[in-house]
Amino acid sequence: MSKKTMIRIGNASGYWGDDPGALFRQVNGGRLDYITMDFLAEITMSIMQKQRKRDPEAGYARDFIPMLESVLKKMLSDGTKIITNAGGVNPEACAEAISQMAAKLGLRPKIAVVYGDDINERIAELEAKGCKFANMEDGRNFAEVSGRVSAANIYFGAAPVVAALKMNPDIIITGRVTDTGITLAPMIHELGWSLNDWNKLSAGIVAGHIIECGTQSTGGNFTDWHLVPSFDNPGYPIIEMQQDGTFFVTKHPGSGGLVSVDTVREQLFYEMGNPVSYLTPDVVANFSSIKLEAAGDNKVRVVGITGSEPTPLYKVSMAFADGFKSIGEIAISGPDARKKAEKFAEIFWKKVGTDFDETETEYVGYNAFHRSMAHQDDGNEIILRLGARDSDQRKLKAFGKMIPALILGGPPGVAILGGVPRIQEIMSYWPALIPKNATHPMIAFYDAGYTNISEITDTLVGNFSEPPVDKQVAEKISKPLVEAMKGYQKGTTLSSICLGRSGDKGDTSNIGVIARSKKAYDFLDKHITAQAVKDLFQELCHGRVIRYSVPNMLGFNFLLEGALGGGGTMTLRSDAQGKMFAQALLRQKIEIPADILSELKK
Repeated sequence: MSKKTMIRIGNASGYWGDDPGALFRQVNGGRLDYITMDFLAEITMSIMQKQRKRDPEAGYARDFIPMLESVLKKMLSDGTKIITNAGGVNPEACAEAISQMAAKLGLRPKIAVVYGDDINERIAELEAKGCKFANMEDGRNFAEVSGRVSAANIYFGAAPVVAALKMNPDIIITGRVTDTGITLAPMIHELGWSLNDWNKLSAGIVAGHIIECGTQSTGGNFTDWHLVPSFDNPGYPIIEMQQDGTFFVTKHPGSGGLVSVDTVREQLFYEMGNPVSYLTPDVVANFSSIKLEAAGDNKVRVVGITGSEPTPLYKVSMAFADGFKSIGEIAISGPDARKKAEKFAEIFWKKVGTDFDETETEYVGYNAFHRSMAHQDDGNEIILRLGARDSDQRKLKAFGKMIPALILGGPPGVAILGGVPRIQEIMSYWPALIPKNATHPMIAFYDAGYTNISEITDTLVGNFSEPPVDKQVAEKISKPLVEAMKGYQKGTTLSSICLGRSGDKGDTSNIGVIARSKKAYDFLDKHITAQAVKDLFQELCHGRVIRYSVPNMLGFNFLLEGALGGGGTMTLRSDAQGKMFAQALLRQKIEIPADILSELKK
């Protein structure tokens, strides 16, 4: 079989809940060889496990089925294949649902299923084989949570998807395969890449990282959003991968959005972690080797990527029951909205008390997201957001009843939002590692039932060791907040000389800061240090701040540990995933040399 010299892969979903019309636009906007769709996150797996317990036929992204129905006939006609992790914790049921839907249309797509990642029922068996499941971030013993685990899924990589592609399916449904793995697999299969060609595999990983979040690489969440010509029918990203590992990022002609070096740079910094060691099950990619070049209208060329062998371990994402939380809101109008909101908070906590595992008070419209970094005195309207977390639901019921009771017992100009808040069960995140030889992925071919079921044992295993990297670490606050803020209240906003993008991993926030010029990079290198960020974010970040330098893309990647109130599911904050952190940093003012500013205006 002759191999192709180039393939086109488009993305049509960055998360569960993304634009339901994206797949239709990708299929009808121009010819694509493959379309990948990502639906899964850590909390998603827990939600799907709950769904499957209530209904054995549930546990996958059901909204994928109508998306596919709208394009299935054309896809089969064009020969475009879909690879998606929409299977969640029940990929077999997802394949069955697709088959039933297709039958109603008079169609019979070939479906391959990749599974075996769900080890929730096998934890005791794997522990007996020596798997410790210690928390990979803080080393805690698994015994602390073992009786409360509701979901446990291995992050498989591209290898089982490559095996499934050999069955020549029209659609591949997976469980927990990495976002980058579902994009890398067709490159290996179609372009004839070796499974130990680390540079080419790394190029595929970088390409997957660029498109895995949908329109985040085509103008969505872009710092310079005002430069995006249109947000109507935004174009989802497309990779044109060459056989040698060079690739282009683009979108369909005539679609909304924007593809530029800066939109791609921002997405590369999203959840980057250590830039020289971007770990995946397939390969360790070196983001410090990436080179970006404008290659025409809405087109960026990516070259020079290197990588190295992977680790001998798989990451396991677990979710465990970790108490309950409740959050209520009331709206307060001006004049003196801030003072009124503070008085209502005082009244509330005096009545309810603070005997909870954790409480939170936020003033949305004043400083809920950026705290003291907002440099704001008041708001026209403020939403007072009151939250509590505890293991005792009875305490949270009493807490919730007091929210609507506020509106007649304090200052004027107040309205209740939503009544008594509901109590939510918290499912916390527990990341762990296991040897790749402890378990193997399975694949099956679905055609009115399962056939050709097999175990995939050719797992990519290596002995990666982390290379040196240019980084700074700030452990403790060096000055009070008032002093830290003084240096960022006069001058020009940082956004004038840099871009920013933030995201999350567990309880760690990632802020990418990307300079607009080499002079701006040198200035940021001196002034936006790990210690400066630790001091600025001291109200929000309770752990270390690590700064990685990424000179090839004129940027810095900051990791703020203990910065998200326990992580997306546990936190009581409005900004559960730290998406606002980059904007908080970019709004700070500083005295910037005139030559840097004048160069950027040219």
